Amino acid sequence: MFNKTKQLWASAILLALSVPAFAQSGVNGLNTATSTLKTYVAPVTNITLVIGGIVGIVGAIRVYSKWNSGDQDINKELMGWGGSCVFLVVSALVIKAFFGL
Repeated sequence: MFNKTKQLWASAILLALSVPAFAQSGVNGLNTATSTLKTYVAPVTNITLVIGGIVGIVGAIRVYSKWNSGDQDINKELMGWGGSCVFLVVSALVIKAFFGL
């Protein structure tokens, strides 16, 4: 009985000593994932800004064509397209701020 208790304590101590080693490899994995994600932030931000520019140009053309045709619904169209452009630009800035770039 005494021998089993020593074995139990020895295995518990060895298990407790091995946990920090597993935690360290997890920290290295998280650091690698963070650095990998940071490399993708700049291209994603640039793509978002380009999409915002394209949406803005298409929206401007639609508003201009509605204005020339005499449509009374210009304000609604202008607010919708303008709001989407502002959202895309602000979301690109928020993505950069979130990752600290």
